[in-house]
Amino acid sequence: MHLLVAITPHGFGHAAQVSPVVNALQRRLPSLKVTILSSLPEAFLRGRLEGDFDYIGEAPDFGLVMNSALDIDLEASAAAYYGLHRDWQQRVDAEARRLESLVPDLVLADVPYLILAAAGQAAIPAAALCSLNWADIYRHYFAQRKEASRILADMESAYRAARVFLCPEPSMPMSFLDRRAAIGPIAARGHNRRDELLRRLGVDAAQSLVLVAPGGVQARFPVESWPTEQGIHWLVAADWQVQHPNVSPLEKTGFGFTDLVASCDAVLGKCGYGTVSECVVNATPLLYIPRPHWPEEQVLLQWLEDHDAAFPVAPSLLEGGEFTDAVSRARSLVVKRCEATGGSQAADRLLQLVSGFAGDNGESL
Repeated sequence: MHLLVAITPHGFGHAAQVSPVVNALQRRLPSLKVTILSSLPEAFLRGRLEGDFDYIGEAPDFGLVMNSALDIDLEASAAAYYGLHRDWQQRVDAEARRLESLVPDLVLADVPYLILAAAGQAAIPAAALCSLNWADIYRHYFAQRKEASRILADMESAYRAARVFLCPEPSMPMSFLDRRAAIGPIAARGHNRRDELLRRLGVDAAQSLVLVAPGGVQARFPVESWPTEQGIHWLVAADWQVQHPNVSPLEKTGFGFTDLVASCDAVLGKCGYGTVSECVVNATPLLYIPRPHWPEEQVLLQWLEDHDAAFPVAPSLLEGGEFTDAVSRARSLVVKRCEATGGSQAADRLLQLVSGFAGDNGESL
């Protein structure tokens, strides 16, 4: 069986969301051939996926054009969507030809829609998986534009071409879709290795460990100017090149990202599905930077609050870095951990779409 997975390169959250599903499929079908279509870094994808895969480093869509992890470039995004849909049918035709040359048995999209339209045209089974869809995001920001009705018609038709749209908990409503299927949360479960992490970093056990994870979109906080006497040790991306006595590059810990989430006392980031679900599943509180205009935020934030896993951080704190009170209050939360059942449920549903395929044990799936 050949599975083609198309992943939106808008941050790392879409890859974090779909990778447990692909891992579950590869455990069920050890001979599964996987092709990843995404412009996300190949090294990041290999760190998330347990099995081997072929990599096509192209973007099946773009999501939104961002100025930073929190700031959307609305005009550039609208222009990009206008350009994408100006020659819509030609793009669908080209993508359909690509699929016909790759010959996948199943296409899984998280959550680009052009490839779903192409799969429908090429008569290849396809499924979507995501807590959001770009049609609802486009509608939220651009519904008043004169070209919006035509673009939305293309987008909604493409999403409806999927045989099922799997909606992991928590998801946006997506009322325009008829083939929605609710599944449990999707997240990777890490191992709490806090004591070992402290030893590797040479940090006293009384220090709070906070993982800074803005979510994969280009962003950099002024960490080097943050106070040193807060009892907090920060883990940040190595490419930020921070010089600070209380900062360590997360890549040099030797830990996988999910183990870091499970081992730290808090995560500092925004409300994106991957961050939110991994914090709850690993019982780690999220110091979240509000994005009140992001249409998915209320759903994610309500779920965080239901699990006692959220504490807000004013954007102004990112400049001054006075986090003592926020980190202390986050550490006082007792997160209601939940199980990540969605990956296995999604794998079961996807295998049902490929009728007549014989698995590695010879049984029909």
